[in-house]
Amino acid sequence: MAQRNEKMTFVDVGFVKLVTVGSVNPNNPLSDQSRESQEKYLNRCLNDYPKGIILSKDTTIGRYVLGEHELTMEKVTYHVGFPRKPMWMEEDEGE
Repeated sequence: MAQRNEKMTFVDVGFVKLVTVGSVNPNNPLSDQSRESQEKYLNRCLNDYPKGIILSKDTTIGRYVLGEHELTMEKVTYHVGFPRKPMWMEEDEGE
């Protein structure tokens, strides 16, 4: 297990959380506030104790034609690894 002052490595990962930022659903576009909330959650995963690390990411791009206009939407799902499930995450799920 990584010490508090050492960087975590892939070997230390015991829990993975998928964190999505963005949307590719043209019928339900994200508000700026929703997107900021997603970004804030990702930052919490990477900065709060225990700090997570990004293991990988999946990018989904949707292209839609609406009349004469083309709409491009993007969703990125980050795979964030932790040594264990953070306590604050369990508390958030309980609310």
